[in-house]
Amino acid sequence: MKKIILASVVALLIATSYAQVNYKKLPSIGVHYGFIDYLGAADVRATSLPNVFNNKQFFKIRRMSPALSISYLEGFSNHVDFTGTLTGSYLNYPASTGILNPSGNDALLLEGAATANFKLLTDEYVVSPFITLGVGGSVWNGYFSAFAPIGLGIQTKLIEGTFLLLNTQYRVAISEKSAYHFYHSLGFASALTERKQAPAPFIPPAPVAVVVLDTDGDGVPDADDKCATVAGLQSLAGCPDADSDGIADGDDKCPSQAGLAKYQGCPIPDTDADGVNDEVDKCINEKGFARYQGCPIPDTDGDGVNDEEDKCADRKGPASNKGCPEIEKAVIDKINLAAKNVFFATGSAKLLPKSFKSLDQVIELLKGDESLLVEIDGHTDATGKADKNQLLSEDRANAVRTYFVSKGIAESRLTAVGFGATMPVADNKTAAGKAKNRRTEMVVKNY
Repeated sequence: MKKIILASVVALLIATSYAQVNYKKLPSIGVHYGFIDYLGAADVRATSLPNVFNNKQFFKIRRMSPALSISYLEGFSNHVDFTGTLTGSYLNYPASTGILNPSGNDALLLEGAATANFKLLTDEYVVSPFITLGVGGSVWNGYFSAFAPIGLGIQTKLIEGTFLLLNTQYRVAISEKSAYHFYHSLGFASALTERKQAPAPFIPPAPVAVVVLDTDGDGVPDADDKCATVAGLQSLAGCPDADSDGIADGDDKCPSQAGLAKYQGCPIPDTDADGVNDEVDKCINEKGFARYQGCPIPDTDGDGVNDEEDKCADRKGPASNKGCPEIEKAVIDKINLAAKNVFFATGSAKLLPKSFKSLDQVIELLKGDESLLVEIDGHTDATGKADKNQLLSEDRANAVRTYFVSKGIAESRLTAVGFGATMPVADNKTAAGKAKNRRTEMVVKNY
């Protein structure tokens, strides 16, 4: 992935360096107001970005820390700007709680970042979206860390040389104990100098036309035209080529179909008519697909479900379970029963000891079949605020997941999701209904 990004950047720099008009950004100074969000980034890593959006947990200002930034901007090319940014904010760095700041008090966070903004349009346009890539470092309470900002933004030109900049970055931690976080900013940048006008291009005088006899008007003089009365191509000595395959119609056995000289102007044959010509088709007599070099889609485990639809390509299983072996009903029933015996301290994500026996039974089943995957769902009743219920359900699901991991179950086999009070199974107006709604569910699958 890194090589693809690097190649794209180099290609864009080369392409934009040959633009005829210079719209590179002039050296500029910017001031930005923004927010730093560690909790939103933690939500993304704990679940997924779609879940964070669906649960309305992405842009919550009360969970963010305000920040002030200054920046220096200058264009590498018409479409690529360099930006150096220094940001300051008072906050409690989450990766160091209880280690670097035992008191729990906020401290000054200083962040410096060097980024490149890859713009869709040049500074000639009023509005231009851009992609941000770069590197950065921070210091908080004497602790240094590094990160890689990746983001999206939009640039709006207010007047010549002055821009409004809106930018959102996801800052990926690249050093030990660094914390993933979001950085959102809105600011202004203004040029320190004025743009110099390019000199007018030199236009040479038109050459004197020389009259040459060309009966068919194809640009090939009659003296050199092998088909002087029929318009043709210079590359074929003035003769036509209807199918544009580089073979003159007089020598082409398939003048209306583009082909190759070794097939006398006809296309490469396709014996099985699957759209893959015989020269690259490894299954000439059997219809297939180009992505499999003309062969049919393989079925590695021979269960009748092809590999593109088979979630378990090396294990036989029915199409109804997407090609994976069906999980025994007894296993599903044991896991569902265990989920009903998971208990937490009131209003807390702390597992009670009476839950361990049931959870250990699930762990025994997972260790006995390495193909099993489990989604742990946390639910609450409707008492209290919805956002607190959502966080509590997530914390409880993650507490079960943490217990499984501590017992040797791989994190990749476990998913924890919180639903708050959005999926009740009983009436929240009664105590009995609320008790049923405060529950943990486990969904087991093998793909």
